[in-house]
Amino acid sequence: MRVFTCLFTEHNLWFVLLAAIMCVVGASVTIRLYRQVTQAEGLARIGWAFLAAICAGSAIWTTHFIAMLGYQPGTAVTLDAWLTIASGLIAIAGSGVAFLVATNRHLKFAPLFGGALLGLTISAMHFTGMFAYRVDGIVTWDGGYIAVAIVLAVVFSAAALHLTIRWQGGWRCMVPALTLVTGIVLLHFTGMAAFMVEPILGYQPGASSEAFTVMAVAVAIAGVLILGTGLATFYIEKRMRETQDAQLRHMALHDPLTGLPNRTSFYARLDARLAGQYSGSTAVAAIDLNRFKEINDGWGHAAGDHVLCELAERLRKFDGARHFAARLGGDEFCVILKTGDELELQKLVQQLEALLSESIAYGALETSTGGSIGVAVYPRDGEDRDALVRNADLAMYRAKSDPLINVCFYDSELGDIVRERRQLANDLRHAIDNDELALHYQVQTAIGTGEVRGYEALLRWTHPAKGPISPADFIPLAEANGLILPLGDWVLRKACVDAVSWPHPHKVAVNLSAIQLTHIGLPQQIHQVLIETGLPPSRLEIELTETALIKDKVQSLHIMRQIKALGVSIALDDFGTGYSSLDTLRTFPFDKIKLDKSFTDELKTDQRSLAVVRAVLALAKSLSIPVLAEGIETQEQLDLLHLESCDEGQGFLLGRPAPIDVVAQLGTRIRISGANAMEPFPAKPSKRA
Repeated sequence: MRVFTCLFTEHNLWFVLLAAIMCVVGASVTIRLYRQVTQAEGLARIGWAFLAAICAGSAIWTTHFIAMLGYQPGTAVTLDAWLTIASGLIAIAGSGVAFLVATNRHLKFAPLFGGALLGLTISAMHFTGMFAYRVDGIVTWDGGYIAVAIVLAVVFSAAALHLTIRWQGGWRCMVPALTLVTGIVLLHFTGMAAFMVEPILGYQPGASSEAFTVMAVAVAIAGVLILGTGLATFYIEKRMRETQDAQLRHMALHDPLTGLPNRTSFYARLDARLAGQYSGSTAVAAIDLNRFKEINDGWGHAAGDHVLCELAERLRKFDGARHFAARLGGDEFCVILKTGDELELQKLVQQLEALLSESIAYGALETSTGGSIGVAVYPRDGEDRDALVRNADLAMYRAKSDPLINVCFYDSELGDIVRERRQLANDLRHAIDNDELALHYQVQTAIGTGEVRGYEALLRWTHPAKGPISPADFIPLAEANGLILPLGDWVLRKACVDAVSWPHPHKVAVNLSAIQLTHIGLPQQIHQVLIETGLPPSRLEIELTETALIKDKVQSLHIMRQIKALGVSIALDDFGTGYSSLDTLRTFPFDKIKLDKSFTDELKTDQRSLAVVRAVLALAKSLSIPVLAEGIETQEQLDLLHLESCDEGQGFLLGRPAPIDVVAQLGTRIRISGANAMEPFPAKPSKRA
């Protein structure tokens, strides 16, 4: 009863109300800042503990001070300035230590211990402030109330910090602050109940003076400013953290280069779509760019990035608010098409195809990538997300492997074909890594004399289960799966090593693909191989097709000049079957022309083919470029080419492709003893023998 009597009869209730408001606000800010202390590490934890201590100490001290100013002991009152200041410092320092103890991860029941220390701090601050309260009267203290006040402060403060860790969401997050308010209020008024004054000079208003009122308001304003600073700091940091979290979420769900959603975001969106009521109106289009590697290697990574960003922007405009496009990685994109109509799906896929084929400008250069698109429809082509995406990929790889199509819709037979090709590609990668390939060599001779001029290196692969695989099958497979560069490097190095071991210094001709020619490091690669193998540059001949040259004439010409500067000769392969043969001869510095086999086959049966051969031979002679005819299989073809003054020949009549051990037995000339037969003249003893 003494507590209630003290509160309602010995206090100015307006002061009490102001003190209560300060206590509630201060406790709320303190608990919020304390949560920051629990989440911080290292120096950040100390910084947040300091800020929380300032706010907590200020809230506790202003609550106590304003309530003390409202106390009416019935006699004159004065305050000891130094003890009053000391009580505030005790509140701040003790709170800081309490928060650090409460957040010590190595201390068991740390929040309880820290809360108990906070309660003792509040008690120390209160009674220090009471000693600063000087009255004209006889003061007596009730030890029982003092003990109860301290116990209440310790219990409620410990409970407040303990609950702060466990109750952080919903309405319960306010309970710790209200618990701390309860502890502060009970301590103050129970402690005040222990303080009894007997006036000496009779009743005097004391705390009702205007000076105390002004002082109370000033203290409240100062406290509000301090708490406001702490609260503002909290919300600024919270806002920054939310912004950072949003940025991190965006980074986690979007591609950093193009800004499109990434694989994670794509899978989440597709899962949500398939789980919804419109799942039956869903298709997935997997996209792989056709010429991106060529652009990236030939023009540089900056050009490649520009192409990806440009295509991403087109896909972003294409999907709008209806469809959903994402970049899965590299030059692979995927689009969720939201339609259940087959005709509309066809139109959407055609729009995607046209979008990928539009030209892209980069500086003075202009190109178009084109793309291979595979489409799978839910649930026909896959009953879950993984199956749907996998089958769209299979359809895309089928489209990529066929140069005549850009779009492929999935079907079950297609899946078997693509899976088989994927397995074959894996087997080819294994064969390259484990040196399971072989080179055969086909002789190239001077027509008429039989003099051996060199050998063309031809790649052979014998699959352990499927037997011999045709180059017409595995070379396009290597190009489509990014294996052509390591495969080409293996062929070049192996051919040079073998040529060094031959008993005669004949040339070796090595074919290069269009992808190899666009690789900026090709001249350096050839130079390095020649140095490592010891083959003289004059004994190496590089064969290129017109198709490989016209994709980027400037880049091709630059690379060819660097190769010729090494002393390596260059031959134009499959001449007559390209797009602009005459312009090719005028532009590029070739050392030899290889007439395509299709013209040789029809020399006796097609007068137009014979006319073309005569024209090519005359043109080459005027340009001082020797001509080699491919595919010579009969004596009649050989005699006719000899009559037309063709320089060199290659074909089954002159010699079939053979392993290196057979080639090593040949001399410097061959004689023709019958169709499809090759006999060497006796070779002179070699210094290597």
